[in-house]
Amino acid sequence: MLIGGLHEITFIDYPGKLSCTVFCLGCSFKCPFCYASELVLPEKIKFQPRIPEKNFFNFLKNRKELLEGVVICGGEPTINEDLPKFIKKIKGLGFLVKLDTNGSNPEMLEDLIKKKIIDYAAMDIKAPKDQYGLIVGMNDSWNAGKIDNVQKSIDILKEGNVDYEFRSTIVPSLHTKDDVIEMAKWIRGAKKYYLQNFKPSKTINPEFENIKPYPDEYLLEIQKAIAPLFDVCQVRGC
Repeated sequence: MLIGGLHEITFIDYPGKLSCTVFCLGCSFKCPFCYASELVLPEKIKFQPRIPEKNFFNFLKNRKELLEGVVICGGEPTINEDLPKFIKKIKGLGFLVKLDTNGSNPEMLEDLIKKKIIDYAAMDIKAPKDQYGLIVGMNDSWNAGKIDNVQKSIDILKEGNVDYEFRSTIVPSLHTKDDVIEMAKWIRGAKKYYLQNFKPSKTINPEFENIKPYPDEYLLEIQKAIAPLFDVCQVRGC
């Protein structure tokens, strides 16, 4: 596993669990508003320091009495063929595992759930279905086939065989209120859906660093409109 970063302790990345967060290198999307460009762009990845797996697992062994879980994010973890093996080693040490994913690899997601080696999954919903290719940094033709993978991942999670949430980062210039309502309707009936405000920091497209986030009140207005579609619907940080 190519590890490009580690947050040694977090109270917020895994709901209700004191955890660490490990960052995998590489991604299947190129979202212009992504603030982890050093984990996504090949020209930056080559300069990103690696953490050897041995060092990571030594860290976990020394934190067994403190931490409850490990959050695996990226980039996009599911592009790594050795992800199941990596997770099994974490589980072998007694930790819970949360996977953060963009849903681009439903086969991997389904395999992890069937093997019961992840305990929680968080999937990003990036855009309304008909705008997905553009907003994740691909082109219009991307939607012709790859959007089916996103749909499959949504369907897999909604089966409820693992605890899960959907979440969306709401970006002025990309998402209007109507767009978020369309996104919510797409995944309606899901257990949990969270809205997150955009952070204009070291974005893949530098122009997005000049975009001012929506006021919290605007996101709360949207949350109120879509809340009836879900068991839980909240704006994170509000």
